[in-house]
Amino acid sequence: MIDRRVRIGLQLQPQHMDYATIRRTAAEAEEAGVDVLFNWDHFFPLSGEPDGLHFECWTMLAAWAESTSRVEIGALVSCNSYRNPELLADMARTVDHISEGRLILGIGSGWFERDYTEYGYEFGTAGGRLDDLATALPRIESRWEKLNPPPTRDIPVLIGGGGEKKTLRLTAKHADIWHSFSDPETLERKLGILGQHCADLGRDPSEIEISVMGKTENRDRMYELGARLFTVHTGGPTPDLTELREFLAWRDKLNA
Repeated sequence: MIDRRVRIGLQLQPQHMDYATIRRTAAEAEEAGVDVLFNWDHFFPLSGEPDGLHFECWTMLAAWAESTSRVEIGALVSCNSYRNPELLADMARTVDHISEGRLILGIGSGWFERDYTEYGYEFGTAGGRLDDLATALPRIESRWEKLNPPPTRDIPVLIGGGGEKKTLRLTAKHADIWHSFSDPETLERKLGILGQHCADLGRDPSEIEISVMGKTENRDRMYELGARLFTVHTGGPTPDLTELREFLAWRDKLNA
């Protein structure tokens, strides 16, 4: 069994604010002690004014790789559909080097139809997008082995989603971190399913870090179930780190 300490992430949603505000908030979060700084991979806001201010995921991660010095960085999550797998592997390797080994490759199958239709990607079906992800993950891993220079480390792969037949099996096979959007009751059941997939593949489920969204009302129960990465979120126009600081204090108490 792997004994994991609690980590706290911040998803800084790149919507409804200028980049100067994003950069300043990222710096404040790192100074406050956050462990992981996430953005997301969308082309339009997901809340508020649908055509409001918004910025792209991976170019931002490259900028964060230069402007931060300690935190791990990544997308929660990158959409598999938007980039050729070999290209994504190369982008991840490059950001890994820029950050001196602080990148997490968060990846999922995609769901926001407007991103697809306005940027010219085929939306298809949920099952088809998951099949594409299953094809892409080995290609990403293979490309990392061929790149010169190679990644600075085995880049951690985070898979987001809760599909029991496909997503959790992909998690058991490829992921270092599983991010669940579940409530505690659903998480408990899906951990059992993930464990069975791991058993089928001959993998120790404790190798996979359990990641959830940070909610004060259920965090203790999530911790009891094995979650160790808790991510809170904020966005524009005025990002607020109050909840983040409270979660950091909770982390420090547990990890003492």
